Amino acid sequence: MAIETPASEATANLAFPELLGTDHVELYVGNARQAAYFYSRAFGFTVIAYGGPETGIRDRASYVLEQGKVRIVLTSPLGPEGHIAQHIALHGDGVRAIALRVHDAEAAYLAATSRGATGIQEPTTVSDRSGSLTYATIATYGDTVHHFIARDDYAGIHWPGFREETRGKESVGVRFIDHTVGNVEKGKMDGCVNFYSEVFGFTVFQEFDENDIATQYSALRSKVTRDMNTMITFPINEPAVGLKKSQIQEYLEFYRGAGVQHIALHTDDIISTVGAMRERGVQFLSSTPNEYYDELREHSAGIAEDIDELQRLNILVDREEDGYLLQLFTRPVTDRPTLFFEVIQRKGAKGFGKGNFKALFESIEREQEARGNLV
Repeated sequence: MAIETPASEATANLAFPELLGTDHVELYVGNARQAAYFYSRAFGFTVIAYGGPETGIRDRASYVLEQGKVRIVLTSPLGPEGHIAQHIALHGDGVRAIALRVHDAEAAYLAATSRGATGIQEPTTVSDRSGSLTYATIATYGDTVHHFIARDDYAGIHWPGFREETRGKESVGVRFIDHTVGNVEKGKMDGCVNFYSEVFGFTVFQEFDENDIATQYSALRSKVTRDMNTMITFPINEPAVGLKKSQIQEYLEFYRGAGVQHIALHTDDIISTVGAMRERGVQFLSSTPNEYYDELREHSAGIAEDIDELQRLNILVDREEDGYLLQLFTRPVTDRPTLFFEVIQRKGAKGFGKGNFKALFESIEREQEARGNLV
């Protein structure tokens, strides 16, 4: 796999792909129309575009959703043939592509493949009356891919072959993607981290081991890779040895391999965002023990939020040297215990809630136990 292939000495001095940010995240789903309704009604996204047979696309239907700077594309096949149907049959609903915005897709593709990435789609230009767009694709962990998207010369709503639509519920306050987390098999994390380092120039911002992320029963290891120019952040997890099956191993078994575990959505007001999502039917992890909030009240100096409100909504708080953050995980958004979302607000903190790891993962273990998978 490309993520295990180090860059050769001959390519070590080549420029890294020049990234501008996240363009969109594409999910392959069993029923894109229904999924669009769910993410619109429950998560506050607006449907802004559609592509399918009515717009000249014969093999799939896609809905483009947007909230703040977050753009999600939901795609379903129109038949049992092809890689989209195969992806869904194997993995269930899940993230296929994390698309990265660039000025020059061809240069980014050449830089990435020269540095060891496996090419999936060579640079291709598509056009309509709104201009032209160039994209290219490389592989990363599992069946996940990265698209390079150059849309400086395109003024259309999303992509040639899409028409504009506007429908959806009011925003819940999501502003941008804070980070996107990948789960890989035991022993594969370092190879994946090296891939992002050697191909993209990402650095390891933080790392955690069994001593940091463990409960009575299970543990995991994680390294956080980040592009320091754009702040695109990809934590990578792998399971660690524990008394019982870790949440990462459960994901790998049900997803049938490596893939995106969760997408963290940033908000400036987590109480408002989580409250609105709960009212719309989003299910979050089960209750945090009262003792957690009793202790938080004893050390609440500097925390602006009402602790009673945080407890009512089960929101967790973690302090760091630069401030604190607030966070909460949803339950998996499908019946397979795979993809979920995080809602996060940062009040100066740059980390990932290390102080909350035990409480978060005990909540996840309660879900695993209810499914009969904590064995």
